[in-house]
Amino acid sequence: MRRRFSPPGPVPPRRRADRIPRAGVAAAGPTASGRKSPAARSRERPHERDFVPVCGLPAVQALFARDPARVERLFFEPRFAAALAGARRLMARTRRPYRAVAPDELARIAGTVRHGGVVAVARPRPPLPFDPGMVSGWARENRPILVLDGIGNPHNLGAILRSAAYFGVAHAILAERPEQALPSASSYRVAEGALEHLLLYRATLPEAIEALRRSGFRAVGTSLGRAVPLADLRSEKPVALVLGNEEHGVEPATLALCDVAVTIPGATMSEAGGVQSLNVAAAAAILLYVLTSR
Repeated sequence: MRRRFSPPGPVPPRRRADRIPRAGVAAAGPTASGRKSPAARSRERPHERDFVPVCGLPAVQALFARDPARVERLFFEPRFAAALAGARRLMARTRRPYRAVAPDELARIAGTVRHGGVVAVARPRPPLPFDPGMVSGWARENRPILVLDGIGNPHNLGAILRSAAYFGVAHAILAERPEQALPSASSYRVAEGALEHLLLYRATLPEAIEALRRSGFRAVGTSLGRAVPLADLRSEKPVALVLGNEEHGVEPATLALCDVAVTIPGATMSEAGGVQSLNVAAAAAILLYVLTSR
């Protein structure tokens, strides 16, 4: 006889809000009696468009460990009940909805079948505005930082930030330009919790790179053209690693601000029809390994 899963503690009733609701339009403002209308009260709560489904056990566990107040709802396949025992207790204590669901319903909540069996509907942590006054403190940490110049694919963004967190990077600057991907459901899923371990900033890159160099960083761009092979790179300063757009690479104006450009030589780069480059996320992992192992 199969035993039914029953989570400990009080379980909030199933609500229509189990799914991330569709945005609606309604009149807002006070009623004739001076009381706020339901639409006005709803605007004071986080809007559904402010939520993101954080998928996968590692990402959800990292979110609960670092900033559990951002979680609005929690859903999971029964097989993950034990791994989420602490998270379920917290949700019950704070009277926020959580429950076990079937995989097809979880896919509907997540918006993808690649949900990993666990979905937390949460408020994302938006990138912070860049403040040049913070940079001297970063330099004293003597660790690389990332500067992303138009990484457009959210999967690449998540993979790059996952590698960065793995190698101990604490700060990443995202270019203030339309092509630059921002944290999304896809990047959260691919990052496997890394987005909870880094602080992200938005900046115009000329301002940011100049501030980094003034504070003691060496700006290292990446290029397929004339560049120093990665094996020959030497730096006694902490490195600000600049990675460019998947199609066009680092913008020429941005590359001109860097102290040096590096490349990762490949076996077939000089051959006609050979593979000319690595995916930017793969290149980021190699570069960060080399920079943090010296």
